[in-house]
Amino acid sequence: MSLLKTSQAWLTRQIRGADPVSCLSVTLRRGRTGARRTLRYLGILGPAALAAAVVLGGCSAPAAAPATSGTGSEHSLTLGEAQTAYGAYVTASTAAAKQGDAAQGLAIVADAQWSILHAQYAALSVSGTPVTQYSYGTPVFYVPAQSSYPQWFMVAVPTSTVAGGQPGSAVNTLMVFVRSAQNEPWTLDGSAALDQPLPALARDSDGYAIKVSTTDSSLLLQPNIVGPTQAAVVDEGPTAPAAAVMGSGPLTTELYAQQAAQGNAATARGLSYQWLLEGAAFAQWELRTADGGALVLYTMYLNTITEHPGNLAGSPVSVPANFSPLITTSARVGRHGATANWTFEFAAVDPPQTAHGAKVEVIAGSGAPTYGRGF
Repeated sequence: MSLLKTSQAWLTRQIRGADPVSCLSVTLRRGRTGARRTLRYLGILGPAALAAAVVLGGCSAPAAAPATSGTGSEHSLTLGEAQTAYGAYVTASTAAAKQGDAAQGLAIVADAQWSILHAQYAALSVSGTPVTQYSYGTPVFYVPAQSSYPQWFMVAVPTSTVAGGQPGSAVNTLMVFVRSAQNEPWTLDGSAALDQPLPALARDSDGYAIKVSTTDSSLLLQPNIVGPTQAAVVDEGPTAPAAAVMGSGPLTTELYAQQAAQGNAATARGLSYQWLLEGAAFAQWELRTADGGALVLYTMYLNTITEHPGNLAGSPVSVPANFSPLITTSARVGRHGATANWTFEFAAVDPPQTAHGAKVEVIAGSGAPTYGRGF
């Protein structure tokens, strides 16, 4: 069963009569200053396309998003400057990964990307696991017209992991770079590997991409509730009300099926397995697609617990094997259970309301273990 399902049922009853968007949240601070793990439940009184109220779990922080409506009339960030920033990142990150230089590597990333890379450097320190190195193909730049900070842009580029000096198969990847102020450095804040083609994105007459508001009402879902809608399907499965507007696939219904299978396996061992896909209090980004929809990029946490029923002590419970390199030997096993949490970065296509029968499709996702511990 999904994490805190009993609490979700209670919140469902409380929220059904609430405002169109209402969140209850508990914030847990861990690790880097400003990094937060946020547990939220979102109640949505659905638009006409839903024809009913939908209660969703997991809520991103819309106030943090840098995007605003319209193309703007100024280009404070030029295409050439974005290309320079990207090139500098590739050079610096490649050198840091080769040298195992955590200080240099972590200085050029932020938000979700920091969490993922920090875990890689932790694995290097704890178990000697090398930091992932990448080879990059020819990038395509999407630079929104903007006149103020924070500045940001997106790159679509084929990337390959490098092992033994040889690159593997290339995967088209979306990368978002951000500069929060003039005297701040450019950082990679998020990336997601595409498992479907990237739709055509709109550009203005000068070749700049077009930003979209997080509360744009011309779309099937406002962008700031795309993540929570995905979370509802991952937490509750294809029968969840949210599935009416969220497409099935590897990052929605199949992710639910994977988690449910782990739950069944745990039950067979006499254990309880719970999971929750929840929102992260990081910025999200939106760009207009050529058909009037939006590409939405955002971060989510997948938090899991395997434990003895009732949180009683029992036989040792180990963290999953892919989490072991992150933590010391003493924390890899718990007498009560084990926590294993992932950080995921997603990209979804949110269609215009005029697209008959269309659903939001999650087309890109990348995740990595970022926190695990026995208890």
